[in-house]
Amino acid sequence: MASSAVTLPVPGPAGDRQVRISSPDRVLWPEAGITKLDLATYMVEVSDAFLAANGDRPVSLQRFPEGTDGEWFFSKNPPKGAPDYVDSVTVQYPSARAHPQVVLHEAAATVWAVQMNTVVFHPWASRAGDTDHPDQFRIDLDPQPGTDFGDAVPAAHALRELLAEVGLTAFVKTSGNRGLHVFAPIEPVLEFLDVRHAVIAAARELERRMPDAVTTSWWKEERGEKIFVDFNQANRDRTMAGAYSPRALPMASVSCPLEWDELDDVEPHDLTVLTVPERLRAVGDPWARMHEKPGRLDVLMQWWQRDLESGLGELPFPPDFPKMPGEPPRVQPSRARHPD
Repeated sequence: MASSAVTLPVPGPAGDRQVRISSPDRVLWPEAGITKLDLATYMVEVSDAFLAANGDRPVSLQRFPEGTDGEWFFSKNPPKGAPDYVDSVTVQYPSARAHPQVVLHEAAATVWAVQMNTVVFHPWASRAGDTDHPDQFRIDLDPQPGTDFGDAVPAAHALRELLAEVGLTAFVKTSGNRGLHVFAPIEPVLEFLDVRHAVIAAARELERRMPDAVTTSWWKEERGEKIFVDFNQANRDRTMAGAYSPRALPMASVSCPLEWDELDDVEPHDLTVLTVPERLRAVGDPWARMHEKPGRLDVLMQWWQRDLESGLGELPFPPDFPKMPGEPPRVQPSRARHPD
């Protein structure tokens, strides 16, 4: 039977905070036997690297009240009764509605999130001080049925080379599952829609270079056995699991930053809540210097304009977005009406 509660001392800028963890023995990952207290301890151990990657950003909390094999929901707004060290910022969503969203600035806030049954942390690409202008260029390389992690690796290497050609320094992490996330730091001068267009331009160029291996097709029926370059993760209020965030997968894998020379040999499911703290102590954080030299998207925006002039227009948006200018019909090709 789960014990009632423990108090975990969490170091921070104001000294140790005592964070209460109820039901510490509740098993969150049954197959791995990892408990709520284990997760809270993990968040303390990786807090410096986690906050460097995800702190000072609006973040959505993916919460699992019954463990990772139970139901879950997203929590964006700070709940009533949140401690004063849990911050928030008002953001505007694609619907034009504005609302406060959680911001994490210290380790105690991440442990509080665990107390609230958070397992996966989804940070925005923009910072709390300027939520409308991303400072990260993000691409999700998503293996489709018939492909796997090994197929995403050469696509990531090719994407790194492409981004270097346009003046961007690429960083890579596992998704925690089968895919890879490629990020590049950028100057926060463009709005989300412009950054999305730069992502689409890069994705289309990668598709030209690797036509048999990657695809930008939004509709699953058109993707085939390829790596999908998910451009829609660049939209406002679209997020992916943050660096060092656990995933709700059987062995408690983590979305883990890598050095590029590790990529060919890594086994992503070996990077877990149980193993990543020691990895950080042994090899450090590959993303520690990410934002030292942010780049610009000028060349990619030129590529976007070039593609527009050649007849390649806007691509579909996620279904919960309002209809966007220039967007093609939101109907999968097999169900589209065609003129006789």
